[in-house]
Amino acid sequence: MRAISLAAALTGVTAALALTACGGGDGGGDANAKSDASGKSSACSLQQVGVDVEPANAAPAAGDTGNIPVTVTNTGSGACTLDGFPGVDLRAGGTSWALAPEEGAKAQKLTLHQDEAATFTLTYVRGEAGSGAAVRTLRISLPGRTGDKEWKWTYGDVAEKSADKLDATVSTFRTAGD
Repeated sequence: MRAISLAAALTGVTAALALTACGGGDGGGDANAKSDASGKSSACSLQQVGVDVEPANAAPAAGDTGNIPVTVTNTGSGACTLDGFPGVDLRAGGTSWALAPEEGAKAQKLTLHQDEAATFTLTYVRGEAGSGAAVRTLRISLPGRTGDKEWKWTYGDVAEKSADKLDATVSTFRTAGD
């Protein structure tokens, strides 16, 4: 009988800890990174990081390649994790293209402590005016989270590989300074 009572008690404690880890129903906003019950950091959210679209090495003419570096800095008080590729969409009017990772890229898991940063690069081929995608908006999201932020696209038309694929890719996250 004692074994059954101990098992029941452990089940109760486990359930209580699981409910405690779920939080207090605050709507899921995470102004600061939280750690889960195991001490691991949670996925970085756009509310706890600063995202800077850096000055680009813009493609000057049709057929040229341009690179746009993006820096993600943890401005929260706790660590957070980037696990996977950044979500990057380019938008033109009502059309949106999700960019694929660059060929051969492998996602890596990075933990960002307060004030630490990671970077990734968006690489694109400039299209001819009028025959490429007239992109006007760059939209970025982080892996493991919902929500996105938008920036104005000022780098000209983007070459199309097909009607549903642009000649543009996104790199994996790297620790800033690497």
